[in-house]
Amino acid sequence: MPTVIVDGQEIEIGADERLNCIEAARRAGVEIPHYCWHPGLSVVASCRMCLIQAGSRDPETGAVSMIPKLVPGCQTPVKDGTVIVTNSDAVKESRARVEEALLIDHPIDCPICDKAGECLLQDYHFEHGQSERRADIQPFHSRRRDVGPTVTLFVDRCIMCTRCVRFTREVSGTAELMVSDRGAKEEIDTFPGFPLENKLAGNVVDLCPVGALGDKDFLYQQRVWFLKKSENVCGGCSAGCSLVTEHNQDTVYRLKPRENPHVNKWWICDDGRYGWHHLHDPARLVAPGRRGTDGFTETEWADVVTGLRDDLKAAGSLAVAVSPQLTVEEAWMLCAVARSIDPEAFLALGYLPMEGTDESFPGGFTIRAEKAPNRRGVEAVLGMFHAATDGVIPGWNELVAHVQAGQCKAAWVTAGHPTSTTSWCDKETAAAFEGLDCLIVQDLFDSPLAARATWRLPAAGFAERSGTWVNCGQRAQCFEQAIRPPAGVWPEGRLYWNMLGRNGLYDPTGVRQQIAESSAALAALAGDLPATGVDLRLQQVAAP
Repeated sequence: MPTVIVDGQEIEIGADERLNCIEAARRAGVEIPHYCWHPGLSVVASCRMCLIQAGSRDPETGAVSMIPKLVPGCQTPVKDGTVIVTNSDAVKESRARVEEALLIDHPIDCPICDKAGECLLQDYHFEHGQSERRADIQPFHSRRRDVGPTVTLFVDRCIMCTRCVRFTREVSGTAELMVSDRGAKEEIDTFPGFPLENKLAGNVVDLCPVGALGDKDFLYQQRVWFLKKSENVCGGCSAGCSLVTEHNQDTVYRLKPRENPHVNKWWICDDGRYGWHHLHDPARLVAPGRRGTDGFTETEWADVVTGLRDDLKAAGSLAVAVSPQLTVEEAWMLCAVARSIDPEAFLALGYLPMEGTDESFPGGFTIRAEKAPNRRGVEAVLGMFHAATDGVIPGWNELVAHVQAGQCKAAWVTAGHPTSTTSWCDKETAAAFEGLDCLIVQDLFDSPLAARATWRLPAAGFAERSGTWVNCGQRAQCFEQAIRPPAGVWPEGRLYWNMLGRNGLYDPTGVRQQIAESSAALAALAGDLPATGVDLRLQQVAAP
């Protein structure tokens, strides 16, 4: 195996791996500071913060010969015998000089900068900068300029790493950003008449190592050191992008991408990035209710648990729409509840939102037209319960036709689609459920169907639940609940857990283990899943 020596420590790399010095040093637990380099972008080696000493070791004699000058770690590939020195006096002095040069013209507005607390310029100054400033301090505030509907530019904070420019050219393919002028006057700017408004624009804020690019949606909302971070999965479409939900006191403030080479690499789209505001919409349903003579009457959840079962048993034949917004665990428990009430219950995939067609970008990122995160997972669960019949998984249209034909007396419809402006079920479709003895609708917002319901139940949003989703590539990812739902709302899993008569708190891990033991298609869900998830297709192929 090829061997690389990092500060005297030998590490092995793959024979076919193509690594630069920054990546090789990370294998040894050494972080080489850098601004302009990013693994998802081309290499420009412009910031010079990653300068190191490099050389090679003779495989026969063991003699080490070093390159006489410092070299950029981002632009220097490693091979068998490469020697990297990151902690010499020459390297330390070089880093201090780079920091000093960057700070000479940098505005002194850290107290009001949104990047404070997660700024690489701050971090590297304290770790690698000089203890004293030799230039005169001339405090000033940065000029602010809008570059698009979601992003603002603080011009004088920019250190000209050009990450944002390269992103718009190489990943989004829209090329709205450029470097204007030259030398000390160069700035990031947009081409005239072409504002930064592509569907991946928010990623440039994540890429910016300092506070030059600000997210208008997050600007001045919260200090980053107050935010708690929870690993989550985006519920905006079937891509299932890995993300981090940043929140404080049960309020979400922003979503950021979480690196996952199998799904979204380093990026998320703006639909997903800003698709959390419905969680705090005042129009949300926040209490269970049962229809009476004067409309809906709020009901305690303890009474809901018993009342649902009693009403469904009294009605007889049952049809259930299992929403693709539910987790694998919630879908399985809902089907189990339905079959415990009616062994012949009609189980179908719930309404599946679709918008346009898939949209792909040059960097490999794709926004899916299917706006549901877990259709594959729900279909796999439904397959477990349909295995004894014909194995065909009916969809929303089949369920509506089933109800309209009078083949059931009760229906349980789960939805949870993140919108309060347009309903997923129109009045004409809702009219098909008119003749039922019992109709249960579980949703985030009111709708024509919920208006006809016998029981109207609130649902939980994507950050308010925990469990497993399976994306369009058959990759299963587990995630934890980030925030609590509004007071009065039970996540679906908690309700189904109690209706199954299980003791204690809802345990999605235990449910997932039970599912894995019962289904060959979902056997890979056993045990702890890695942060990047597991590919169910590969697991099935590998199974004996």
